[in-house]
Amino acid sequence: QVQLVESGGGLVQAGGSLRLSCAASGRAFSNYAMGWFRQAPGKEREFVAAIRWSGGTIDYAGSVKGRFTISRDDAKNTMYLQMNSLKPEDTGIYYCAARLVATPTSRVGSYDYWGQGTQVTVSS
Repeated sequence: QVQLVESGGGLVQAGGSLRLSCAASGRAFSNYAMGWFRQAPGKEREFVAAIRWSGGTIDYAGSVKGRFTISRDDAKNTMYLQMNSLKPEDTGIYYCAARLVATPTSRVGSYDYWGQGTQVTVSS
């Protein structure tokens, strides 16, 4: 069974940085795609970034492009999201997700496994 555990969330001032981690276990991930999503209070879960685990394909939401960087460490089975120049509108619960297909996608419903989420709060 796949398990995804996020960490690294917290409270930060606008303009600051955070790095989120997603530790994955349970299977080999070389044929997976993984993604980061977020959900603000009262809003739907939205796409942030996605990556093909084997490398080569990365995608970002327009709102985070140039500020966030997704990456993964194959040896550690861990995915990261480096978030710089944070804004109050980046506040929300951040989830990592995995899908049993190598191609990343921004569609929430296309992911098969989800972590429990980590809270990110950006104060103005």
